[in-house]
Amino acid sequence: MNITQFEIDRTPKQIYHITFSNLQTGRIIIIGPAYPLRGGLATFDQRLCKEFLDEGYECSIYSFSLQYPSILFPGKTQYSTEAAPECLNIFSKINSLNPVNWFSVGKELKKINPDIIVVRYWLPFMGPALGTILRQVKKNDHTKIIAITDNVLPHENRAGDRAFTKYFLKSCDAFITMSEKVMNDLKQFEKTKPAQQVMHPLYDNFGAIISKAEARKYLQLPPDEKIILFFGFIRKYKGLDILLEAMSDERIRLAKIKLLIAGEFYEDERSYTELINKLNIKNALILKTNFIADSEVKYYLCAADAVVQPYRNATQSGVTPLAYHFEKPMIVSNVGGLPVLVPHQKVGLVAEPDATSIANAILDFYELGENYFIPHLRTEKQKYSWANLVKTITHLANDIQK
Repeated sequence: MNITQFEIDRTPKQIYHITFSNLQTGRIIIIGPAYPLRGGLATFDQRLCKEFLDEGYECSIYSFSLQYPSILFPGKTQYSTEAAPECLNIFSKINSLNPVNWFSVGKELKKINPDIIVVRYWLPFMGPALGTILRQVKKNDHTKIIAITDNVLPHENRAGDRAFTKYFLKSCDAFITMSEKVMNDLKQFEKTKPAQQVMHPLYDNFGAIISKAEARKYLQLPPDEKIILFFGFIRKYKGLDILLEAMSDERIRLAKIKLLIAGEFYEDERSYTELINKLNIKNALILKTNFIADSEVKYYLCAADAVVQPYRNATQSGVTPLAYHFEKPMIVSNVGGLPVLVPHQKVGLVAEPDATSIANAILDFYELGENYFIPHLRTEKQKYSWANLVKTITHLANDIQK
């Protein structure tokens, strides 16, 4: 093992001492968010990097020194307060707003000459920066560029989205999607380049399953009440307002079901507060509307009876692999890739994205009981492995002709 010292470009400067494996069967660089940035994308990139390292590759992450300008970031902070991940080589170098930086980082990566670059694409705003960096890299006539496209067309459309996306996609050699919806969107832009759909791997880096009693004790929740969970950033497309309306259903009230909302508002909180007051459901809610640290994720998932995803639209969801890992049944709306990921009446229930249908599904869940879904969850979750994603990436790379 050797030890590398490097600086994270952040104020104040922080230096991390990180070890990594010398085993090398190829050099991989992941471009995407990573520590000290927080959130699901960073968690994904770090877990994927670890899988490459575990399989004997040399792998590091090129992340952002500036991901979003403050005016465009809807949350309270972009940075994690937790300790740096161990055994990962992370370089925070990309400034999403500075074209001079894009050329500089691109030339640096071109000189490093990695065998494969795996680049995350989730927002057209990143298209100019990432597309310019990758165009510089491609000048080495060696590196194969594979994009993991979480979204091709965003949930909320903005001027310039299609142009930015087209610019980015043309800089890539092949693509991976994690839902049929994203694959169909991709084919609107790139009809001939190799593309493969894979299952979103399980987030297995948040700890082992703990008992519901232990989780509720930690969160100071009642041990015996019926509690469902809405988890993750709160944005319009995720349909929390639909779920709030479902909670006002008289049948839900009579069943004394409570909703635990765990996640930070990424839009104006006032509209939700007004809706809660209008529906008179405050007593049925448990509000934990701050960012949920990685170290606390297991408590929220394990405390719930089921996870509800009442989305208006969706490609795939990072909440779904979390629920699989912690073996929690899901109630999802019949949109995008969610019904494929959550087989109806096996690992969960599929409802239409309206309050009555969601309320019906919640009641049906309690009628069937949580234990009804557990055997199916344990069988289905075997499909979601990080090794399978690494295998897909390397096979795609082998098929790219340089």
